[in-house]
Amino acid sequence: MLFFVVFLLFSILILRLGEIQIVFGDDFKREIQRTEDITVSNPVPRGKMFDRNGNVIVDNTPLNAITYTKYQNTSQTEMVETAEKLAKIINVDTKKVRDRDKKDYWMIKNPDEAKNLITKKEWSYYDDKKWDYKKIYNLQLDRIKESEINHYSKEDIKAIAIFKKMNSGYALAPQIVKNKDVSPKEFAAVSENLENLPGVDTTTDWERKYVFGDTLKTIIGNVSSSEEGLPKDDLEKYMARDYSRNDRVGKSYLEFKYEDVLHGQKAKVINKTDKAGNVLAQEVVSEGQRGKDLVLTIDAELQKKVEKIIEEEMWDAKRRFGNTGLMDRAFAILIDPHTGEILSLAGKQLVRDNDTGKLEMRDYAQGTFTTSYNVGSAVKGATILTGYKTGAIYPGEPIMDAPMKIGQTVKGSWRAGGFGLINDLTALKVSSNVYMFKTVIRIAGGHYVYGQPLSINPAAFNTVRKSFSQFGLGVRTGIDLPNEMTGFPGSETIPGKLMDLAIGQYDTYTPIQLAQYVSTIANGGNRMQPHVVKEIREPIMDNNKLGPVIEEIQPKVLNTLDMKEEWIKRVQQGFHMVTQTGGTASYFKGASYDPAAKTGTAQAFYYGSDRSKWGTPVMNLSLVSFAPYNNPEVAIAVVVPWAYQGNTGPSINGNIGKKVLDAYFDLKKERQSDKGKKGDEQNTNNTNQ
Repeated sequence: MLFFVVFLLFSILILRLGEIQIVFGDDFKREIQRTEDITVSNPVPRGKMFDRNGNVIVDNTPLNAITYTKYQNTSQTEMVETAEKLAKIINVDTKKVRDRDKKDYWMIKNPDEAKNLITKKEWSYYDDKKWDYKKIYNLQLDRIKESEINHYSKEDIKAIAIFKKMNSGYALAPQIVKNKDVSPKEFAAVSENLENLPGVDTTTDWERKYVFGDTLKTIIGNVSSSEEGLPKDDLEKYMARDYSRNDRVGKSYLEFKYEDVLHGQKAKVINKTDKAGNVLAQEVVSEGQRGKDLVLTIDAELQKKVEKIIEEEMWDAKRRFGNTGLMDRAFAILIDPHTGEILSLAGKQLVRDNDTGKLEMRDYAQGTFTTSYNVGSAVKGATILTGYKTGAIYPGEPIMDAPMKIGQTVKGSWRAGGFGLINDLTALKVSSNVYMFKTVIRIAGGHYVYGQPLSINPAAFNTVRKSFSQFGLGVRTGIDLPNEMTGFPGSETIPGKLMDLAIGQYDTYTPIQLAQYVSTIANGGNRMQPHVVKEIREPIMDNNKLGPVIEEIQPKVLNTLDMKEEWIKRVQQGFHMVTQTGGTASYFKGASYDPAAKTGTAQAFYYGSDRSKWGTPVMNLSLVSFAPYNNPEVAIAVVVPWAYQGNTGPSINGNIGKKVLDAYFDLKKERQSDKGKKGDEQNTNNTNQ
């Protein structure tokens, strides 16, 4: 009976095995051989930036890099073992290793001890699903003694730093372990030991290269490192657009604003894996393409010259004048008044180095549109045109310039006793304050009597500001860079403040607003949107050439002045008189490019980096100009906040403005000469042939 029962059982087992092999064998075989396709996107270098003449401003520098790819079936213990091997042949920065990282490492190295940190009762909560694993893990971390993690050697700390980087990546996506300062010895050592370092590879990475150093650095912006990856605040937005957590993205200004253009098309690789997670094969779906290139409106050579002029003039003023202690910045903008293309966007700032205590000159181009100041008489062109438009004054109208007394307050022009009976053109030429005061008093419906109180309609503030905004003063210019500010309008509506508004000593304006304002006057009344990006182009392999144009940024008129053409021409004429004998910018007299200009000096208060001196009375200096007067091809705005204390100081605004325009036209002449020489050489060669 026993033999029969055993025989029967074996017969049933054989029949069952036969059924599985014969009937269901193919199904099980297919299941075992079933693979999974996992697509991984690999980042590519960012697009480059060129100046308007095709010179590279921002490039990508190749770097030797060591990467780690975590496979689906790789355990934490295996990763730690690889990290420890790698720590013996490369050096890494360990400054960012925290106690938490050390505890994670201890947990992997000591699994039994880690398990014993949780009581049986607590494990029962986990088994009953009352607690999740995260709670258990956090309890384990809290119960690890300091003595357990304080004995690690330098080699251990290196291994922890490497493991941390290895563990931060996605499965099958290469994660950078080290890409800076990888020595040839390290690169070779890792390459020779790849068989003993599963998942580790040597490759080429990139970093941003700024060809002109710090020039324009603040408006070019920054790119996150591979360690930083995606910014936390925008993580979901980027993840939804096929970014990985450790992808590098633009963090500020052009790098940020044109992220979609510069980021490029990722290389895509399909990894075929079996059920265990082993990679069976890789298939490249797309090679990827580096980001598209930006061509800027900036002339890099001109930009360098402008920056040098600003630096030299600031240092010279500091050296020669003892009342310039609070002056720490200066700005100069050159713009094409007909297209809004910015040829130079220069800003410099003196900053005291924390380590050396010495003043250093740093790029502050972003300050041209993110900071605002009282700019003084430079805005008087807008005041005159507002007077024409409202009917408060008519072209050529004479007005007596003499000190004004309103109640007990005396206000007048910069010359003691005033300028006498002058018209609008002379008022611009000599920068009369009184002419502007009486103009806005009329706009406000006021009646001035010497020594008597003055009553005005507060609505005049809105009238003047609305008119000024048509020139770009007190509103966003629309520049294609983030974080543009509008400036600050004053809140009081008393007569004296209206008079200050008329001469640029009440509301604050940004340097880029001044550039747009003078451009609007120069081109005959069109407020053009300023921009620093000229074109977007396809990337090509030849680093010295530009690819085909994808998009060209067209000039954009934001609004046109609702004013007569002859009014604008009259203000242009007044600006031209400013540069002649007797004008406040007579240092331009005789310039071959025949400019027009308006200077500005504003009594203001210091609100810079030294908070202890906030509220100190200072003088702000400014200058707007365009040239040539009869056919403007360039407009400039110069602003030097907190230039000096007291009644007199350096004419740094005029020095910068004159030298900048000289540099522009000298460079233009030089290039035309070089072009002519090349043309002559070409003609000679053709003749010889």
